[in-house]
Amino acid sequence: MRTAEGMGVKSVYFTGYTPYPTRPGDKRLPHEFNKLTNQIHKTALGAEVSQAWDQFDDIAELLATLASKGVPVVALEQSGRALPLNQYIAPTRIALLLGEEVNGIPANILETLDTHLFIPMKGKKESFNVVIATAMALYQLRFN
Repeated sequence: MRTAEGMGVKSVYFTGYTPYPTRPGDKRLPHEFNKLTNQIHKTALGAEVSQAWDQFDDIAELLATLASKGVPVVALEQSGRALPLNQYIAPTRIALLLGEEVNGIPANILETLDTHLFIPMKGKKESFNVVIATAMALYQLRFN
């Protein structure tokens, strides 16, 4: 959330089992959301308050909501049809979809998206930590 806030991201969306801060009407048990909110605060350093965010249990609902608003969704994922991030010219409005750290974005979700991007690597490793990759992608998309 701190990286998104620093890059001027309009809103962050959490889906699935991704932890998110507490909000009015939260249906999670108090000990559960208090623990998660404290952990998020420790990492976000207050950005969880200043950064707009929302949570969707079902990613399909989020994707439909973004589509209804005319916001293209771009996956940051290594796939057979992914374009190098540094060669992509981002539209004014865009949603960047990030996957789970180890398994990435599920194939059934990737199939629904027109654009996949990857970060070209120079070393021997094939991927970056999701937070580092997010920071690189947001910087490139924001300032390309």
